[in-house]
Amino acid sequence: MSGCATLVADLASRGWAILPEFLRPTAVRALREEAEGLCAAGRFREAGVGRAAGFAVREDVRGDQVVWLDAESATPAQDCFWPEIERLRLDLNRELFLGLVSFEAHYAIYLPGARYEAHLDRLGTADERAISCTLYLNTGWAAGQGGELRLHLAGRHLDIPPSGGTLALFRSDTVRHEVLPATRPRFSLTGWFRRRPLRPVLLSCLLAALLFTGAPNAARAAERRMAQRETVVLLHGLGRTPRS
Repeated sequence: MSGCATLVADLASRGWAILPEFLRPTAVRALREEAEGLCAAGRFREAGVGRAAGFAVREDVRGDQVVWLDAESATPAQDCFWPEIERLRLDLNRELFLGLVSFEAHYAIYLPGARYEAHLDRLGTADERAISCTLYLNTGWAAGQGGELRLHLAGRHLDIPPSGGTLALFRSDTVRHEVLPATRPRFSLTGWFRRRPLRPVLLSCLLAALLFTGAPNAARAAERRMAQRETVVLLHGLGRTPRS
């Protein structure tokens, strides 16, 4: 089974997947050197929590710094990354019918002692982020240096060392996770597979059907309940058995 096929199968069966050596060492080194150069040039900015008017830099919650990337203006160092991510997006759509339409990503650095508290990768009721993805860019990461990605799973947690070339993939809506403090700078390339928002489509169809049948009160009640029920249909492909 190929690396991407393993990722798809594991994601479908348990909601998360880990693949060492997602990229060749030379490709990982090129990405890390680019990130280090951007850091030396002062291009990284403090990351925050929330969005729009609710956005705030909270180092007690999230201590990383980031530089956003753009596939349309990919650098030579990124040329090995974007095609592999696109191939993975197509595999996920073909096997799990997730309707992923794009991928957003940034470099991230956690300086020694920085951390990110446990959270989900969903911003409020927005459901565009479907699958979270982190590629580690560190070399010679040793036990005891910290910096693990901790996935909070049912009744247990899983710590993933940030070893260079390792790709971690997990559901954005259900897998709580955190970044533990490290004793050395920790580099990664983190992103999210996105889809078109489902809620407006589902809500429009439901309200139109109720109004058509002459039930305006039911339509208003359905609108209030939609936020609670919409997760039933989100990522409906997960839990499927990938096609052979």
